[in-house]
Amino acid sequence: METRGLVDGFWTDLYHRSMTVYWPVFFGSAALIFIVLNAVFAFLFWLGDNPIANVSDDLPLSLFYFSIETLATVGYGDMHPQTNYGHLVATVEIFTGMSFLAVMTGLIFARFSRPRARFLFAEHPVVSRHQRKPTLMIRVANARHNSISEATARLWLFRLETTAEGHQLRRYHELKLERDEHPMFMLSWTLFHSIDESSPLHGMTEDDLNAADAALALNVSGIDDSSAQHLHARRLYSHRDILWRHRYRDITSLSAQGRLLIDYSKFHDVQPEGA
Repeated sequence: METRGLVDGFWTDLYHRSMTVYWPVFFGSAALIFIVLNAVFAFLFWLGDNPIANVSDDLPLSLFYFSIETLATVGYGDMHPQTNYGHLVATVEIFTGMSFLAVMTGLIFARFSRPRARFLFAEHPVVSRHQRKPTLMIRVANARHNSISEATARLWLFRLETTAEGHQLRRYHELKLERDEHPMFMLSWTLFHSIDESSPLHGMTEDDLNAADAALALNVSGIDDSSAQHLHARRLYSHRDILWRHRYRDITSLSAQGRLLIDYSKFHDVQPEGA
Protein backbone atom coordinates (compact mmCIF):
# COMPACT_ATOMS: atom_id res chain seq x y z
CA MET A 1 0.00 0.00 0.00
CA GLU A 2 1.21 3.51 -0.85
CA THR A 3 0.01 6.81 0.62
CA ARG A 4 0.50 10.39 -0.49
CA GLY A 5 -0.30 13.78 0.98
CA LEU A 6 -0.09 12.65 4.63
CA VAL A 7 2.17 14.70 6.88
CA ASP A 8 4.11 12.13 8.87
CA GLY A 9 7.21 13.40 10.63
CA PHE A 10 9.44 11.49 13.00
CA TRP A 11 7.99 13.23 16.06
CA THR A 12 4.36 12.92 14.92
CA ASP A 13 3.70 9.66 16.76
CA LEU A 14 6.87 8.83 18.65
CA TYR A 15 5.08 6.71 21.26
CA HIS A 16 3.56 4.47 18.59
CA ARG A 17 6.97 4.07 16.94
CA SER A 18 8.53 3.18 20.28
CA MET A 19 5.85 0.55 20.93
CA THR A 20 5.97 -1.10 17.50
CA VAL A 21 9.65 -1.24 16.50
CA TYR A 22 11.58 -4.48 16.98
CA TRP A 23 13.40 -4.97 20.28
CA PRO A 24 16.93 -4.61 18.76
CA VAL A 25 15.91 -1.32 17.13
CA PHE A 26 14.31 -0.14 20.37
CA PHE A 27 17.40 -0.80 22.52
CA GLY A 28 19.74 0.39 19.78
CA SER A 29 17.87 3.70 19.52
CA ALA A 30 17.86 4.08 23.32
CA ALA A 31 21.62 3.43 23.44
CA LEU A 32 22.20 5.98 20.68
CA ILE A 33 20.15 8.63 22.50
CA PHE A 34 22.05 7.84 25.72
CA ILE A 35 25.42 8.32 24.02
CA VAL A 36 24.35 11.53 22.29
CA LEU A 37 23.01 13.04 25.52
CA ASN A 38 26.22 12.25 27.37
CA ALA A 39 28.32 13.66 24.54
CA VAL A 40 26.30 16.90 24.60
CA PHE A 41 26.68 17.36 28.37
CA ALA A 42 30.35 16.44 28.22
CA PHE A 43 30.78 19.22 25.67
CA LEU A 44 28.93 21.66 27.95
CA PHE A 45 31.27 20.74 30.82
CA TRP A 46 34.23 21.26 28.51
CA LEU A 47 33.08 24.82 27.79
CA GLY A 48 33.44 25.81 31.46
CA ASP A 49 36.57 26.84 33.36
CA ASN A 50 37.57 23.71 35.27
CA PRO A 51 34.00 22.96 36.37
CA ILE A 52 34.86 19.38 37.46
CA ALA A 53 37.37 18.44 40.13
CA ASN A 54 39.87 15.56 39.83
CA VAL A 55 39.61 15.34 36.05
CA SER A 56 42.45 13.32 34.47
CA ASP A 57 44.60 14.56 31.64
CA ASP A 58 42.45 12.71 29.13
CA LEU A 59 39.94 15.55 29.35
CA PRO A 60 37.28 14.73 26.67
CA LEU A 61 36.96 11.08 27.69
CA SER A 62 36.97 11.90 31.41
CA LEU A 63 34.21 14.46 30.99
CA PHE A 64 32.23 11.93 28.96
CA TYR A 65 32.56 9.34 31.75
CA PHE A 66 31.57 11.95 34.33
CA SER A 67 28.56 12.81 32.22
CA ILE A 68 27.52 9.14 32.20
CA GLU A 69 27.82 8.97 36.00
CA THR A 70 25.77 12.14 36.38
CA LEU A 71 23.08 11.23 33.84
CA ALA A 72 22.67 7.83 35.49
CA THR A 73 22.72 9.48 38.96
CA VAL A 74 25.52 7.11 40.02
CA GLY A 75 28.19 9.53 41.30
CA TYR A 76 31.27 7.53 42.32
CA GLY A 77 32.72 10.50 44.19
CA ASP A 78 36.17 10.86 42.63
CA MET A 79 35.00 13.54 40.17
CA HIS A 80 32.50 16.18 41.23
CA PRO A 81 31.41 19.70 40.23
CA GLN A 82 33.48 22.45 41.83
CA THR A 83 32.06 25.63 40.25
CA ASN A 84 28.64 27.15 39.96
CA TYR A 85 28.73 26.48 36.23
CA GLY A 86 29.55 22.82 36.84
CA HIS A 87 26.76 22.46 39.38
CA LEU A 88 24.28 24.11 37.00
CA VAL A 89 25.12 21.78 34.10
CA ALA A 90 25.09 18.77 36.45
CA THR A 91 21.65 19.80 37.78
CA VAL A 92 20.21 19.99 34.28
CA GLU A 93 21.81 16.67 33.39
CA ILE A 94 20.46 14.92 36.50
CA PHE A 95 16.96 16.13 35.69
CA THR A 96 17.38 14.95 32.10
CA GLY A 97 18.67 11.56 33.29
CA MET A 98 15.77 11.06 35.68
CA SER A 99 13.28 11.93 32.92
CA PHE A 100 15.03 9.62 30.43
CA LEU A 101 15.03 6.77 32.98
CA ALA A 102 11.33 7.29 33.71
CA VAL A 103 10.43 7.26 30.01
CA MET A 104 12.53 4.15 29.33
CA THR A 105 11.05 2.32 32.33
CA GLY A 106 7.52 3.14 31.19
CA LEU A 107 8.14 2.08 27.60
CA ILE A 108 9.83 -1.19 28.55
CA PHE A 109 7.05 -2.02 31.00
CA ALA A 110 4.39 -1.17 28.40
CA ARG A 111 6.08 -3.34 25.77
CA PHE A 112 6.51 -6.30 28.13
CA SER A 113 3.03 -6.08 29.66
CA ARG A 114 1.23 -5.71 26.33
CA PRO A 115 -0.85 -8.87 25.80
CA ARG A 116 0.18 -10.93 22.80
CA ALA A 117 -1.91 -13.71 21.36
CA ARG A 118 -0.18 -16.77 19.96
CA PHE A 119 -2.90 -17.70 17.53
CA LEU A 120 -1.84 -19.75 14.54
CA PHE A 121 -3.71 -19.10 11.29
CA ALA A 122 -3.70 -21.45 8.32
CA GLU A 123 -1.77 -20.09 5.37
CA HIS A 124 -4.66 -20.63 2.97
CA PRO A 125 -8.44 -20.42 3.33
CA VAL A 126 -10.10 -23.25 1.43
CA VAL A 127 -13.45 -23.62 -0.31
CA SER A 128 -14.95 -27.10 -0.28
CA ARG A 129 -18.28 -28.81 0.25
CA HIS A 130 -19.43 -29.13 3.84
CA GLN A 131 -22.86 -30.41 4.81
CA ARG A 132 -23.55 -30.56 1.05
CA LYS A 133 -22.95 -26.83 0.65
CA PRO A 134 -19.96 -24.95 -0.76
CA THR A 135 -18.22 -23.62 2.31
CA LEU A 136 -15.33 -21.28 3.02
CA MET A 137 -13.14 -22.69 5.79
CA ILE A 138 -10.26 -21.21 7.80
CA ARG A 139 -8.34 -23.14 10.46
CA VAL A 140 -7.06 -21.43 13.61
CA ALA A 141 -5.11 -22.80 16.58
CA ASN A 142 -4.02 -21.59 20.01
CA ALA A 143 -0.26 -22.22 20.08
CA ARG A 144 -0.05 -21.76 23.86
CA HIS A 145 -2.53 -24.59 24.53
CA ASN A 146 -3.95 -22.70 27.48
CA SER A 147 -7.62 -21.90 27.83
CA ILE A 148 -9.02 -18.85 26.03
CA SER A 149 -12.46 -18.03 27.40
CA GLU A 150 -15.21 -16.26 25.47
CA ALA A 151 -13.30 -16.67 22.22
CA THR A 152 -15.03 -14.99 19.30
CA ALA A 153 -14.28 -14.81 15.59
CA ARG A 154 -15.48 -12.42 12.92
CA LEU A 155 -14.76 -12.76 9.21
CA TRP A 156 -15.01 -9.90 6.73
CA LEU A 157 -14.89 -9.68 2.95
CA PHE A 158 -13.40 -6.58 1.34
CA ARG A 159 -14.02 -5.97 -2.34
CA LEU A 160 -14.35 -3.24 -4.95
CA GLU A 161 -17.89 -2.42 -5.96
CA THR A 162 -19.33 0.01 -8.50
CA THR A 163 -22.21 2.27 -7.52
CA ALA A 164 -25.17 3.12 -9.74
CA GLU A 165 -23.41 6.38 -10.60
CA GLY A 166 -20.35 4.51 -11.82
CA HIS A 167 -18.11 5.30 -8.84
CA GLN A 168 -15.88 2.53 -7.57
CA LEU A 169 -15.74 2.00 -3.81
CA ARG A 170 -14.11 -0.54 -1.54
CA ARG A 171 -16.79 -2.02 0.70
CA TYR A 172 -16.75 -4.67 3.37
CA HIS A 173 -19.27 -7.36 4.17
CA GLU A 174 -19.33 -9.61 7.21
CA LEU A 175 -19.35 -13.30 6.39
CA LYS A 176 -21.59 -15.11 8.83
CA LEU A 177 -19.88 -18.04 10.52
CA GLU A 178 -21.68 -21.23 11.54
CA ARG A 179 -20.13 -20.85 14.99
CA ASP A 180 -18.50 -17.54 15.79
CA GLU A 181 -17.92 -18.32 19.50
CA HIS A 182 -15.84 -20.93 21.26
CA PRO A 183 -16.47 -21.61 24.97
CA MET A 184 -12.92 -22.81 25.66
CA PHE A 185 -10.44 -22.27 22.81
CA MET A 186 -7.42 -24.43 23.67
CA LEU A 187 -6.33 -26.36 20.58
CA SER A 188 -7.60 -25.93 17.02
CA TRP A 189 -10.74 -24.31 15.66
CA THR A 190 -12.04 -24.51 12.09
CA LEU A 191 -14.34 -21.68 11.03
CA PHE A 192 -17.07 -22.38 8.46
CA HIS A 193 -18.93 -19.90 6.26
CA SER A 194 -21.64 -21.43 4.07
CA ILE A 195 -21.73 -19.88 0.61
CA ASP A 196 -25.50 -19.88 0.21
CA GLU A 197 -27.96 -17.35 -1.22
CA SER A 198 -27.42 -14.98 1.73
CA SER A 199 -23.63 -15.01 1.43
CA PRO A 200 -21.80 -12.09 -0.25
CA LEU A 201 -19.68 -14.78 -1.94
CA HIS A 202 -22.71 -16.46 -3.53
CA GLY A 203 -22.23 -16.85 -7.26
CA MET A 204 -18.70 -15.43 -7.22
CA THR A 205 -15.87 -17.27 -8.93
CA GLU A 206 -12.12 -16.99 -8.66
CA ASP A 207 -12.13 -14.54 -11.58
CA ASP A 208 -14.82 -12.44 -9.92
CA LEU A 209 -12.77 -12.17 -6.73
CA ASN A 210 -9.72 -11.22 -8.76
CA ALA A 211 -11.64 -8.51 -10.64
CA ALA A 212 -12.98 -7.12 -7.35
CA ASP A 213 -9.51 -7.25 -5.73
CA ALA A 214 -11.16 -9.11 -2.86
CA ALA A 215 -9.56 -9.81 0.50
CA LEU A 216 -10.53 -11.53 3.73
CA ALA A 217 -9.95 -10.20 7.24
CA LEU A 218 -10.28 -12.60 10.18
CA ASN A 219 -10.39 -11.25 13.74
CA VAL A 220 -10.10 -13.61 16.70
CA SER A 221 -10.27 -12.45 20.30
CA GLY A 222 -10.77 -13.86 23.76
CA ILE A 223 -9.71 -13.71 27.41
CA ASP A 224 -6.55 -15.50 28.48
CA ASP A 225 -7.41 -17.50 31.59
CA SER A 226 -3.77 -17.47 32.72
CA SER A 227 -3.35 -13.69 32.78
CA ALA A 228 -6.99 -12.48 32.59
CA GLN A 229 -5.93 -10.29 29.66
CA HIS A 230 -7.97 -9.68 26.54
CA LEU A 231 -6.17 -11.09 23.51
CA HIS A 232 -6.74 -10.10 19.92
CA ALA A 233 -5.22 -11.27 16.66
CA ARG A 234 -5.93 -10.52 13.02
CA ARG A 235 -5.03 -12.25 9.77
CA LEU A 236 -5.51 -10.80 6.31
CA TYR A 237 -5.85 -13.00 3.24
CA SER A 238 -5.67 -11.98 -0.39
CA HIS A 239 -8.08 -13.55 -2.86
CA ARG A 240 -5.02 -15.31 -4.28
CA ASP A 241 -4.59 -17.15 -0.97
CA ILE A 242 -7.95 -18.91 -1.28
CA LEU A 243 -7.70 -22.49 -2.54
CA TRP A 244 -10.85 -23.62 -4.30
CA ARG A 245 -12.00 -27.24 -4.22
CA HIS A 246 -9.51 -28.06 -1.47
CA ARG A 247 -9.89 -29.05 2.17
CA TYR A 248 -7.58 -29.24 5.16
CA ARG A 249 -5.76 -32.42 6.07
CA ASP A 250 -6.81 -33.95 9.36
CA ILE A 251 -4.31 -33.11 12.10
CA THR A 252 -5.92 -35.15 14.90
CA SER A 253 -5.32 -38.78 15.77
CA LEU A 254 -4.82 -41.03 18.76
CA SER A 255 -1.37 -41.60 20.23
CA ALA A 256 -0.05 -45.01 21.26
CA GLN A 257 -1.21 -44.21 24.79
CA GLY A 258 -4.74 -43.52 23.58
CA ARG A 259 -4.52 -39.76 24.04
CA LEU A 260 -5.60 -37.12 21.53
CA LEU A 261 -2.67 -36.23 19.29
CA ILE A 262 -2.53 -33.01 17.26
CA ASP A 263 0.13 -32.87 14.57
CA TYR A 264 0.87 -29.19 13.94
CA SER A 265 3.38 -30.09 11.23
CA LYS A 266 0.30 -30.71 9.05
CA PHE A 267 -1.57 -27.62 10.20
CA HIS A 268 -1.17 -25.76 6.88
CA ASP A 269 -1.51 -28.84 4.66
CA VAL A 270 -4.41 -29.05 2.23
CA GLN A 271 -5.59 -31.69 -0.19
CA PRO A 272 -7.85 -31.62 -3.26
CA GLU A 273 -11.51 -32.14 -2.60
CA GLY A 274 -12.40 -35.82 -2.77
CA ALA A 275 -8.81 -37.01 -2.27
